[in-house]
Amino acid sequence: MTTIIDEVSAYADELLNTHAIPDYPSALNGLQFQASVPLRGIAAAVDFSTRAIESAKTLDANLLIVHHGMFWGGLSPLTGAAHRRARLLFDYEMAVYSSHIPLDCHAKLGNNVLLAKELDLTPTREFARYQGIFIGVAGDSDIPTQLLVEKTSSFARKYGHTTRTTPIAGGRRTRRWGMCSGAGAAADTLQEAIDTRLDTLIVGEGPHWTAITAEENDLVIIYAGHYATETLGVCALAQHLSERYGAPWDFVSAPTGL
Repeated sequence: MTTIIDEVSAYADELLNTHAIPDYPSALNGLQFQASVPLRGIAAAVDFSTRAIESAKTLDANLLIVHHGMFWGGLSPLTGAAHRRARLLFDYEMAVYSSHIPLDCHAKLGNNVLLAKELDLTPTREFARYQGIFIGVAGDSDIPTQLLVEKTSSFARKYGHTTRTTPIAGGRRTRRWGMCSGAGAAADTLQEAIDTRLDTLIVGEGPHWTAITAEENDLVIIYAGHYATETLGVCALAQHLSERYGAPWDFVSAPTGL
């Protein structure tokens, strides 16, 4: 039975509860570029880009799933690079489906629950409140913080990132941790970590000042890379759709170094 990409998109919206989850205005979660054609293959990428489109074409995929979508940088005229990307999508009859916070916070396919699993951590509560929902996860453990850093570094290296941390005292152990992928060390999230007495916060990236605030509050931050921490969700979604609709999928690796 032939599956039209519009059907896949509608199912993904329902699965991720897309229209009920708040997000930044430029996220525009859901189907961002329509191609009402039969699904041939799925490509997953963190970011929408010319590289991602061309790589998807090489894979003979005509559904590109991304975390940061076509309009992430805000409104802009369809000229220059934006026009070239749109022309490629038309020429290749390729659809673009984007999912940002819905894919960060999903209980099974989300970046944060999957990153916790990668690091052998078990989430037991929600974390990182945003407009009435929680994006991240938190939990309890009793492991050497340096061991957690090593596990995080091993994961991040697969995606071209070098993990950084705030100062870690010898013998320190992680007993109360929180996690928020991407730009997780925002002011609100950092204050939440302090208020809930976390000793370790795992994020993708954060402003320079967050390292100072963390050290002053006896909090270790592990900066695992914005790109690296947001590879898991798009892959999980692509694999799930692949299994449901019988179409091949692959990950388009295009590390940014951030």
